[in-house]
Amino acid sequence: MNSLIKLSAPLGRVMLAAIFIISGLGKIANYTGTQGYMEAMGVPGALLPLVILTEVAGGLAIAFGWHTRIAAFLLAGFTLLAALIFHTNFADQIQQIMFLKNMAIIGGFLTLIHHGAGTCSLDNRHLNKQD
Repeated sequence: MNSLIKLSAPLGRVMLAAIFIISGLGKIANYTGTQGYMEAMGVPGALLPLVILTEVAGGLAIAFGWHTRIAAFLLAGFTLLAALIFHTNFADQIQQIMFLKNMAIIGGFLTLIHHGAGTCSLDNRHLNKQD
């Protein structure tokens, strides 16, 4: 049980980060389609490179536990904006579920902000070197 507890922080970070890394890479693969969707929702398509950078770099920072609290704070804000811009058509059950999924992800980020990266993280490695 103790080893499961030690693995829970890195596994949780990787699971939380995966959606951002995969989504960012998917936006690269379907750049034109994503840009069109953003513009249809009133978001300038010129912001797409920043969105991709935020998702991929932020996701990697969370996965590796590097500047975790800052990355979690930024991705929580990003996720809230995405929920409010893209998922507020609550008449559509899929959009309602997507909105709630984003709120759950923000909950995970709030936990990271409070507790930090935990074990097996670059943040933790850095702290151990200072001891």
